[in-house]
Amino acid sequence: MRALLLGSLALALACGHPAAQAKPSKASPHAQPSSRRDAGTPYGDSARVRELAKTLAQSHELPQTWVRQQLQQARFLKGVPKLVLPPAVPTTKNWQAYRERFIESRRIDAGAAFWQRHQDALARAEQQYGVPAEVVVGIIGVETFYGQHMGQHRLLDALTTLTLDFPAAHPRAAERQAFFQNELGQFLRLVRQQSLAIDDVRGSFAGAMGWPQFMPSSVNRFAVDFDGDGHIDLRQSPVDAIGSVAHYLRAFGWQTGMPTHYPVRFDDSRLDKATLLAPDILPSFSVATFQDKGVVLDGDAQRHSGPLALVELFNGDAPPSYVAGTENFYVVTRYNWSSYYAMAVIELGQAVKARVQAAAPTPTAHARAPADRGE
Repeated sequence: MRALLLGSLALALACGHPAAQAKPSKASPHAQPSSRRDAGTPYGDSARVRELAKTLAQSHELPQTWVRQQLQQARFLKGVPKLVLPPAVPTTKNWQAYRERFIESRRIDAGAAFWQRHQDALARAEQQYGVPAEVVVGIIGVETFYGQHMGQHRLLDALTTLTLDFPAAHPRAAERQAFFQNELGQFLRLVRQQSLAIDDVRGSFAGAMGWPQFMPSSVNRFAVDFDGDGHIDLRQSPVDAIGSVAHYLRAFGWQTGMPTHYPVRFDDSRLDKATLLAPDILPSFSVATFQDKGVVLDGDAQRHSGPLALVELFNGDAPPSYVAGTENFYVVTRYNWSSYYAMAVIELGQAVKARVQAAAPTPTAHARAPADRGE
């Protein structure tokens, strides 16, 4: 889901995530008490609130009086509009620096513990949706450090602020404001369907929630009750989060058994990099076309049957890095529209998988005995 802005918003918004079936959900253990220490000026029963309530009630088929009552509780969060603005001075993209934020020992350790704790759910999700466990683990690790950083903004406040006071200085202000208005409506629908205590639902400043940082619209479309307890809870159930992430990726076209990317080399005498980079990260070229335009592929990459994209990752002042992205690489970017994000997810998942495999017990001599006896 995902439309994204910058920095941490890119990580959060990249989830325009799920809510499918619903039922009362327990309050998150990570939610702050309903004190107003982090809240700003109440919107109250203003003309803007009444007009917004009317619009959301019509567009999301909700009772207008009820919507108005909820919005009256919302408070303006002064710092949030600034967080969605592009930086005054554009930052230099640096894949290696970005990578170091996520592929580091503490996160890998936490990911290995998460994998071992939920290995049955991860295996079941892989069997049901075809998405490898390491990809699901990578996404949850990048999004929330395995549930450690799910956000403490009251979603009602954050989404109302970004609907009623989205900064006009943003280059895509109208489009982004409309996005958050829809997410606010989706959130209210979710609250009503699941009988949630609206004051307890917290998440990122951009409105993403739970272990996988799904936006409300994605919760309503893609979340699943994967732990079988009768309701969907992405805030307290990591098992629901595992199933929902796998379902999300499958819904966006994940193909079982397909790699996400391949290494590349260049034949500079034939290289037509401008043509190859023109579609950005959308897979658009056959293997034959790739090779005709100067990309050297080895091994399994030469036998790949689907389209490829040349993915360019800048490294600050150092030369860029390149990979050949497959359709599955593109699917990961549907979670967050960033090739840097996708590579971080993939490499974190691979690192966690390697850590888990290294910690697994080796076969005993007794288990190997038949082969040793030549049977």
